[in-house]
Amino acid sequence: MSDKRPVIGITMGDPLGIGPEILVAALENPYIYEICRPVILGDINIMKGAANLKKSNIQFKKVNSPENGSYIHGCADILCLSSLSLDKLIQKSSILKKPDVETGKAMLNYITKAVDLALKKDISAIVTCPITKTGLKMAGSKFLGHTELIASRTKTDKYAMMLAGENLKVVLVTIHIPISEVASKINKDKIIKIIKITVNSLKERFGIKNPKIAVAGLNPHAGEDSLFGIQEEKIIIPAVKKAKQQGFNVFGPFPPDTVFFYGAKGKYDSVISMYHDQGLIPFKMIHFKDGVNTTLGLPIIRTSVDHGTAYDISWKGIADHTSLVQAIKMAVHQAKMMTL
Repeated sequence: MSDKRPVIGITMGDPLGIGPEILVAALENPYIYEICRPVILGDINIMKGAANLKKSNIQFKKVNSPENGSYIHGCADILCLSSLSLDKLIQKSSILKKPDVETGKAMLNYITKAVDLALKKDISAIVTCPITKTGLKMAGSKFLGHTELIASRTKTDKYAMMLAGENLKVVLVTIHIPISEVASKINKDKIIKIIKITVNSLKERFGIKNPKIAVAGLNPHAGEDSLFGIQEEKIIIPAVKKAKQQGFNVFGPFPPDTVFFYGAKGKYDSVISMYHDQGLIPFKMIHFKDGVNTTLGLPIIRTSVDHGTAYDISWKGIADHTSLVQAIKMAVHQAKMMTL
């Protein structure tokens, strides 16, 4: 009888960050092996170092493809895509928290290999541990993060970043751009596109039959009849009206200081946010430990932790792995939904 557990590729992330240690902690949980077949894309030297740090008995087995994994709890399968020296990363028993070209290229290779495997259906989904954008840049990447990199790799131009938790799901219209550029980067078509991607993804990947979507305004009080800004009147209201005409169950724009409260209370299935911090601040107030970042609109499934490399606590053995466990669970759920 074939193994019906989906194969989940988990990228190790920045070797200097908390990715390796939270990955060890997550894979120590036998439940992960009950729901999926996890394969690490990373570096066996770094993972062994993280296991020693965590005083874990977990073993690591090199595999040359996901189909060769044993997927047994206690022995983690790893596609070894770099050969970093842990000793060189350590100085006086403290990790040097500065990415370089070598670590940057390593984390980039983990991601690109995972995407290629997912596109070939060799893995069912990707879960990504945190990276540093500085490291990506040093490695020669023109992208500012996972989302843009994976979208380009999959040749996807219609995608969106969702931060998802049990109580609140937030989708961003603009992502990693300076706050000074936000107003000039939002437009009617872009907002409608994000609404469509959100609705379709909630139906296909989350099993919500008729999603209710709330749209946040850009300005205080959602502009208040253009007293505090014209974007609502000129851009956001027309976008919401057009989306309604197209049959979407969408409402707003609402004042940003209240809409996330109602989203968290279950009145809406998702809130569309105009910019990064507008959506992520309320989201992380609620789901700081268990939030998941998932990219909508891709031809593959990708989830991630909702936090960064946390250099201030990395390689101290104290990082919380809850978000990674939730990201794995969400990847498994989406993989199963996509096969229904």
